[in-house]
Amino acid sequence: MPLDVLVEGLLFYKATPQKISTMKKLFAVDDTQWNEAMERLRIRLAHGATRIIETEKELQLVSAPELGEFIESLRKSELKSDIGKAGAETLAIILYREPISRAEIDRIRGVNSSFILRNLLVKGLIERQASGNSYEFRITPALLQQLGITTKQSLPRFSEFMNALDNFKNEEV
Repeated sequence: MPLDVLVEGLLFYKATPQKISTMKKLFAVDDTQWNEAMERLRIRLAHGATRIIETEKELQLVSAPELGEFIESLRKSELKSDIGKAGAETLAIILYREPISRAEIDRIRGVNSSFILRNLLVKGLIERQASGNSYEFRITPALLQQLGITTKQSLPRFSEFMNALDNFKNEEV
């Protein structure tokens, strides 16, 4: 598979800025091979729905600027939509186990949670914070406001539920 396609695939999968130096090592390429692949990628993406944002140290795959109005209308409609059962389940996991990684959320739910997490991020109910090479998710004040509480400890039976979680976690080990 051509290097430009591999880089695009990696950027699409990660959905966050990636260090150029790390990618060069991953693909075991020199500067010339890298520059040629990046030029092919820029040309290929120039008239599509995605673009590459480049700094001296990082690359990121983003939507094309001319899609701005369309994406904004989609975002607004998503904000108005219900989060659904999967969203509520994911929110509960984050609420009681924060900070928590996507991998841990996926393990608990038994399914990939990427789409749900994106929707919850767009709605401002959770936030994502860098933690090493991955991200951890936390609740936001907007979620507490929507729930009508000032702290998560105000949730019904919070301490009882947390004790049960701790006991379950200890039994797993």
